[in-house]
Amino acid sequence: MMEELTLLGLSHKTAPLEVREKLAFWGTDDLSDALDSVSFIPQIRELVILSTCNRVEVYAVLDRPEEGEGVLLEFLSQCRGVPEEDFRGFSYFKRAEEVARHLFSVASSLDSMVVGEPQILGQLKEAYTLAVERGTVGFLLHRLFQRAFFVGKRVRRETAIGDGAISVSYVAVELAKKIFGDLQDKSVLIVGAGEMCELAAKHLRAAGVRTLRVANRTWQRALDLAQRMGGEAVPFEGLRNFLGDSDIVLSSTGASRPIILKDDVSMALRRRKGRPIFFIDLAVPRDIDPGVNELSDAYLYDIDDLKAVAQENARDRLKEAERARELVEEEVEKFTRWYRSLEAAPTIRELREWAERVRERELQDALKGLDLDERDRERIERMSHRILNKLLHPAIDFLKHTAANGRGKEYVEMVRCLFGLREP
Repeated sequence: MMEELTLLGLSHKTAPLEVREKLAFWGTDDLSDALDSVSFIPQIRELVILSTCNRVEVYAVLDRPEEGEGVLLEFLSQCRGVPEEDFRGFSYFKRAEEVARHLFSVASSLDSMVVGEPQILGQLKEAYTLAVERGTVGFLLHRLFQRAFFVGKRVRRETAIGDGAISVSYVAVELAKKIFGDLQDKSVLIVGAGEMCELAAKHLRAAGVRTLRVANRTWQRALDLAQRMGGEAVPFEGLRNFLGDSDIVLSSTGASRPIILKDDVSMALRRRKGRPIFFIDLAVPRDIDPGVNELSDAYLYDIDDLKAVAQENARDRLKEAERARELVEEEVEKFTRWYRSLEAAPTIRELREWAERVRERELQDALKGLDLDERDRERIERMSHRILNKLLHPAIDFLKHTAANGRGKEYVEMVRCLFGLREP
């Protein structure tokens, strides 16, 4: 088969961040320009570009696949204005069924930095949709990506690869859900304004918390984080006054000793009259007095507790990843059989066309001397079609079978010679 599936890419597994940054495509306009430029490269028949923070991959159907790596290296170099020598050593190049194996693994999040993360399937769909809109997707990439979407969904449906939080901040939110159920009517107090606090605040906002307050020793930093999260900044000095109004308290500061004491929490719980408070202490040293765990209706988790849950979830995901890989291999085998069968498609088409010409010519010669009505003529024509199909069926079935099993080239040549489709 002249045209072939190919892939050139770089990912977090093969290239450092500074290399990936140089080659990344920033936004829809950037990607659209690159897709449009492919019309000036005759070797590239189809194209999809996937660009995320962890990978840049060019999926293409090429006219002369043996030249594929050079063509795609040059294409990416020109699109990003980066010399080939700056990234060639970090790239990987794949052909034919290896492209399907890689893409199916990507769609299943098996190739992600965080195995089981759900975002990649949406990013793949966006890349494919944009390429469809720009007119760079044809028969092969359409089939490949549609199958990849199916595989990604199947892995999610039939394994638990996406179950269980594996980041500390997300684990905290999942534990809060177990304690309170729905978080939409809950009030949160964030103590600190660093990266861990911000990430946890994002997860809590995504879970639908009603009220979010931020306290920090530096007022401006508290104000900035509160504004970004759609919350309210409160004075750090009056921290204990807000404990009684908070269902969830998350703290991560640089303090050298606890800033939330057992007596403060005891007083807040009395005001709440039996309503629990969930404490999340992400600080080292700890921000919250460990004695808080001794109080009824107080639930305290520190960084080690959360890491233990995250690590257990990560181990569970890795176990599920083995099952996911089995499903991917099963789907790769199906796709490979279909893909290899395409090698016989042109010969099958020519064989049918040749046989149809012979059938039509012989039928017309036979009918010339016969005085038949229209009904009888139609019956004889239908019979000639049936005979033709029965005669061709063994050869066509043989071609499809041998091609699907990787032996198409030699048998395609033999069938062409047998039926005189070209000179032996």
